[in-house]
Order: sequence, then structure tokens, then C-alpha cells
Amino acid sequence: MSARKRQPSDSPAARPALPGWADATQRRYHDLLALSKVSAAVSGLRDLDAILGVALDNVLDVMDGAVGGILLLDQKTQTLTYRAYRGLSEKYAREMRLGLEEGIAGRVAKTGTAILLEDISADPRAARPDLVATEGLKAFISVPLRAREAVLGVINVASYLPHHFTNDDMCLLQSIGDQVGVAVEHARLNERLLRGRERYRRLARLTLIAQEEERRRIAGELHDETSQALSGLALNLQVLVQLADANTALNDEFKARLKGAQSLAVRVGVEVGRLMKELRPTLLDTQGLVPAIRQYAEENLRPLGIEASVRTEGDVESLPSEIEVGLFRVAQGAIGNIAQHSRAKSAAISILRHSDRVILEITDDGRGFAVSEITEIEESGRGRGLFSMKERVALLGGACFIKSQPGKGSTVVATVPLVRSKAHAKNKGAGSG
Repeated sequence: MSARKRQPSDSPAARPALPGWADATQRRYHDLLALSKVSAAVSGLRDLDAILGVALDNVLDVMDGAVGGILLLDQKTQTLTYRAYRGLSEKYAREMRLGLEEGIAGRVAKTGTAILLEDISADPRAARPDLVATEGLKAFISVPLRAREAVLGVINVASYLPHHFTNDDMCLLQSIGDQVGVAVEHARLNERLLRGRERYRRLARLTLIAQEEERRRIAGELHDETSQALSGLALNLQVLVQLADANTALNDEFKARLKGAQSLAVRVGVEVGRLMKELRPTLLDTQGLVPAIRQYAEENLRPLGIEASVRTEGDVESLPSEIEVGLFRVAQGAIGNIAQHSRAKSAAISILRHSDRVILEITDDGRGFAVSEITEIEESGRGRGLFSMKERVALLGGACFIKSQPGKGSTVVATVPLVRSKAHAKNKGAGSG
């Protein structure tokens, strides 16, 4: 905004005050515009380096400063180092490491009070006067970056000319520093959140690997010991039943009890076999993902009158073992839901491999449900399967979504990237998780 031109009707008394009023208004407008630009620049960003770079660019633009930089305080070492800078040499930014109370920026970080200098090269408090002289810095402003009364760093703006900045410039920069400080705190909180989330994912993935390894171990022991012992017991009981039937001296009650024991042994053997397949289907280890899913679907859906079809596209026989196990568990959960809840007549399973991803899709024509109503795992256990599928796929770096409406069936789609999984393929232990 500029001062308006004098009109013939202007009163003489008003004319002397007009230029000062216009200058003050223009300055206030300039400051508000600068604050607005910085606020808009950093409000939508989460990456710390991006926030600092954009904020510094806007500060130097509105401050008309030739050079500047942002130093962040390391809480462990209590030192300030440049994280972003413009117009300063790499040597200056690399070597200007300051402790609290050291140099101008160190004093600002310690006291939380901004400092304005007409010529930093002539100030005895300046750190590394050799670097300052080499850069040719003169006028200098340093203000703290604050967030909730804590100083997170400082922002410096310098000029190659002395007496370049005013107190108004320092006040403006202090306001900008407060905004940048809050943005820095939010960015650091977001970084910690992301690191915590990644740690959780690593731990969860290791837990799944351990679970799958334990499943495989238990399934192996059941197959090698328990199942074979039960089979032997059932055969021996069958022989005793035949001998008892041939011996007329034995009473009928004894024969009935013997036949009951033999029948129970057979049923327990069948149940143990079912548990082995639930824990770790043999086909998954011997023949791969597709035969294991096909067998599981047939054994769980066909007895209910649900026809299941399996379609593949691309090379789905050489997937990393981690992906095979993950997708099988997703299929296991989806097929279980179809068997328990869908009342469907048919189900279609497709496994498609592209150059960079593999997609598992399972669709049924059952009664469906309102996906939006399941927002958490209820005490009854409702929703556990859906969240488990999504989490397992997420741990593989992929995404899983469920589409369903009452009366319109359900679709589960799991997409897993192959590039990320190759990075984990060296860990053969992942084959069990």
C-alpha cells in the first residue's frame, strides 16, 4: 500500500499527518503479509527439512536479507548446528558449531532473547570472527525458535552492509521465529511418531515370523509324533475290535466300549489332522501358495455347498516365502469369514502377479455386511479377522481393503509390493512369517 495522492478537498490540518500514517499502515501490511506467507508455507508441511527450507526462503524474501540460516539445538550435546542456510558458504555452515552462550546465536539460544547488531564483524561476542570476516557479514539479527517456552534453535539473517536492519525487522523476525519454532516441534513430533510406528511394524513383523515358526514346529510335531501315535492307536483298537467280535465269550458291553474307544481314536486323529492344516498346511511348504489356498477353500467351503474357484495370472509359483505365508493367512481369514457368515453360493479367488506387485482378491455372492460399522475389534471378537488381514498386509508394505454391502456380497483385495519384499527375501526366516 502507498500513500494516497492529495486531493483539492483535503483539509490543511490533515495533510501533515498523512505520510506518517501511510508509512505505518504500509509497514503493518507488509509485516502481516510476511507472517501470512511464512504461516501458509509451513502449515501444510511435515518434513522438517522442507519446513526449514521454505521458511528460510520466505524470511529472506520478506526481510530483504542477503543471507541467512536456521540452526537447531541438539538436546543431547547442547550444540547448535546449521540445518538450513542460504547464501552462506558450506565451510561456514559446517564449521559454525556453537554451544549455549557461545557466539551470538548461542547467547540467543541460552537466554531466549533476540539480538540485533549493526555490524557483527566488529562485535567481540561473535564466534569464529575468521569465518565471519571471510563471509563478509555485517548487519545481523538472531532470534530464537520457540515452542511452548522451549528454545529449539535460532534463525539468523545477515547483510553485507552495516546498519541494514531495524528494530521493526527484529520484531517481525521474532514473530516469524515463533511460527517456525512451533512448526519445528510439530515436525519433530511427527518424526518420532513415524519412527515409533516403524519400530512397531518391525516388532509386529518379527512377532508374526515367530508365530509362524512356532506354528510350523507344532504342526511338525503333531504330524511326526501325535498323529502317527493316534493312527497306531486306532489301528490297534481296530484289531482288538475284530478279535473281540470273533470271541463269543466276551460280553456285548465290553465289545461296545472297545468299538467306542476305536471310534474316538479315529475322530481325534481326524481333528489333529485338521489342526495341523490350520497351523501350517503341508501344501504351502511342499507345493506353494496356490495349491494350499485351493485345498483350504475346497475343504472349508465345499461341505457347506459353496463352490470355490481359483484363478491365477503371472508367475505366482515363485513368490518370496514371506509373501506366500502372508497371502495365505489373508486367504485363510477371508475363506473363514465366508464359511461362517456369508451364506454364499459361490466364491472366486484370484491371484495376479505383476512386475512390481501381487494382488489377491477373494469375492463371494453372500449376504454381505456394512463395512463402515466395523471400526474396531469388539469384545465379542467381531472385526478381529478384518483388522488382522489389514495389519498383516501392511507389515508386508502393502494395503488391504474390504468392499461389501448388505445383500451384495463381499470382496477382499490385498495388494503387496514385490520390490520391498525382495529386500527382505534374504531373511529366510521370513518364510515362516
